[in-house]
Amino acid sequence: MTRAEIACFVSLLRPRATALLAAGVWVLAAVLAAPAAAQPQGAPISFADLADQLLPTVVNISTTQVVERGDQEDFEEMFREFFERRGQGAPPPRRRANSLGSGFIIDPEGYVVTNNHVIAEADTVEVVLSDDTTYEAEIIGSDPETDLALLKVNPTSPLPSTIWGNSNSVRVGDWVLAVGNPFGLGGSVTAGIVSARGRDINAGPYDDFLQTDAAINRGNSGGPMFNLDGEVIGINTAIFSPSGGSIGIGFAVPSAIAQNVIDSLRRFGEVRRGWLGVRIQTVTEELAGELALPPPATGAYVANVIDGGPAQSAGIVQGDVIITFDDRPVADTRGLVRMVAETSVGRDVDVVIWREGSRQTMQVNLGQRDAEALAAAAPPPPDPEEVRDLPALGLSLGVMTDERRETFALEEGVGGVIVTEVDSGGSAEEKGLQPGDVIVEVDQERVATPDEVESYVEQAREAERRSLTLLVYRGGEYQWIVLRIGQG
Repeated sequence: MTRAEIACFVSLLRPRATALLAAGVWVLAAVLAAPAAAQPQGAPISFADLADQLLPTVVNISTTQVVERGDQEDFEEMFREFFERRGQGAPPPRRRANSLGSGFIIDPEGYVVTNNHVIAEADTVEVVLSDDTTYEAEIIGSDPETDLALLKVNPTSPLPSTIWGNSNSVRVGDWVLAVGNPFGLGGSVTAGIVSARGRDINAGPYDDFLQTDAAINRGNSGGPMFNLDGEVIGINTAIFSPSGGSIGIGFAVPSAIAQNVIDSLRRFGEVRRGWLGVRIQTVTEELAGELALPPPATGAYVANVIDGGPAQSAGIVQGDVIITFDDRPVADTRGLVRMVAETSVGRDVDVVIWREGSRQTMQVNLGQRDAEALAAAAPPPPDPEEVRDLPALGLSLGVMTDERRETFALEEGVGGVIVTEVDSGGSAEEKGLQPGDVIVEVDQERVATPDEVESYVEQAREAERRSLTLLVYRGGEYQWIVLRIGQG
């Protein structure tokens, strides 16, 4: 190609190249100008602006408790010599114990949320604002089952306050801020992410904690966990730590639970929880098969219906499986207990059950859970000396007592129901059970009395099942045994 031909080719190409370059610049500009919401959200460059906004809404909680002399023997012994040397005689008969925690303001009028364990048994409670203004607080109410409490101070002017967020929309990996009073160092801010949801740490019947790696230490209890919109999505309540300091595992009561509890405390001075009036157990794989429950084969099996309760009035009977409650799927018993407790007393709720191979919808008017009434309605504790014969299983069972534990050389930590006798030729003998064996679980549910075992036998019969699965302890080892249900 000659120079003239090359020059001609370049002259033809130059306008197209310019146009392509211009288009590329336009596309790049469009990308840069795209709304921030369209881009993945990450950590901000700094949390400082958010911290400035939130710090005034978080308070320190200081409590004082008078400890009587009878409760402080160790204290007296430790300082007796000190007092005697100073010629002051014995230690004073009373002393004051102080504790520190955190809280946050939910209303400019002076309502403050904290943990129940922060103020439990306190004689006086003080709330210290971020500007060191101190108010004496009144305890409006508390709820040990969720470890929450509501306080009231009387400010001279409206206080800065927080707003509740929706913890149900929180995802694992979302950024959070924890603000509180760790080790008495008020106004401390830490950042982290939500590490997990739905944690059960055996703190109470309604455990559904958010887990975070934001540093939470002693004194953070009762403080808020914020999302990046500055909304309270949790109340920092507990940590897992062998040393007592943060190792990146903290737990917060989600706002979905806390908000209902606090609203009830504010309105009534107590928590009024919904009550269904059933005793339930989780649906096992074997039970789902016996009931022909379709996938995902989850729910809560109705083991018993309490006389006069809301479930009985709605037509729910023993042997039904509760699949959904108020349009929410029921995964297990713990989930159903929490759903019912969170629902307003007196509300009509649709409950979908599985009965005899088909779905049915029942409308239940929820009652109020009354712990004292439920306790009164509960069966009396078993007679430790009583032995229950269960011919259907071919054995006799007794309650675990110190005497029986010693007789059968059982370790202190072993719990369950003791096999006291095995019938010759019965189902239990066929499977090799013997006196001294301990039945720990029946169909993956723990048992502590012969009555509970007998109840599972009756439930299995009503469901037309032919066997039970037992977890049996013997000689330091556990084993699963499938026991045939006889005609006895």
